[in-house]
Amino acid sequence: MGVIQKVKLTPKGEIDIMVEAELISPDPFAGKPEAELCEIAVWQGPREAKLAEFFEVEAWDEETTGDEDGAVEILIDGDVSRIKRIGQRMTKGRIEIMGSAGMHLGSEMAGGEIQVRGDAGPWAGMNMRGGRLEVDGDAGDHAGSAYRGSWRGMSGGKILIHGNARSQIGGGMSGGEILVEGSVENFCGIRQNGGLILVGKDAVRGVGAEMTGGSIAVLGKIQNFTPGFVASGTERDPVIGDFKIEGEFAKFLGDYAISKSPKGVLFVQEAVI
Repeated sequence: MGVIQKVKLTPKGEIDIMVEAELISPDPFAGKPEAELCEIAVWQGPREAKLAEFFEVEAWDEETTGDEDGAVEILIDGDVSRIKRIGQRMTKGRIEIMGSAGMHLGSEMAGGEIQVRGDAGPWAGMNMRGGRLEVDGDAGDHAGSAYRGSWRGMSGGKILIHGNARSQIGGGMSGGEILVEGSVENFCGIRQNGGLILVGKDAVRGVGAEMTGGSIAVLGKIQNFTPGFVASGTERDPVIGDFKIEGEFAKFLGDYAISKSPKGVLFVQEAVI
């Protein structure tokens, strides 16, 4: 028998200037009573505010028969697309968002789980090192990517996007998995050097640009192919990491524009335009 700490946050009204709230995370919430959670500091522009200014806060303990003793589960009951950095650097526990989430969701997370029932803003899972981030809708630019000025992106964990993703997903990625059930936009896997990106539908252009390692599989078509990739035959039902993808795939190696001996592998199912 163990005890789980449950916290429910219900957004209050409209937010104009975005709120920075990296402390909405299981790690800093752990062991804090409801009154103390209400006092947690967030930032709106240059102004420091309290969590209770933007959320109704409820907290309670719940017995469990499992081995989750001391775990923290946070339920955000509404849209928080104007709240940034939820789950930043989290190492454990669970966050569920019953709506869309703002920028930098789960950035630098090392463990635990985040579930988003709507869309995720740009930079979701930035520099992610572990854990699981799942988005029921679409994801903005730079999911699983490196922060600007750095090319050390996602190194572990898993991002699952059930909708589409925008540009530069997995930029600088060195490990982990990104699975997109829909399509992606420009420069998917730019400067990727490890890990796996699986795209369920189509990609626009620049797939794997400056890639030196890792794998990308596009189950649809690529509209504008990256010129530094060289054809390496075809494979039926290739196995990529832990995934076996069904069908006939053209295989390419690259990006030879950036390296004389790259180890990046790109699979494409449909004809390249």
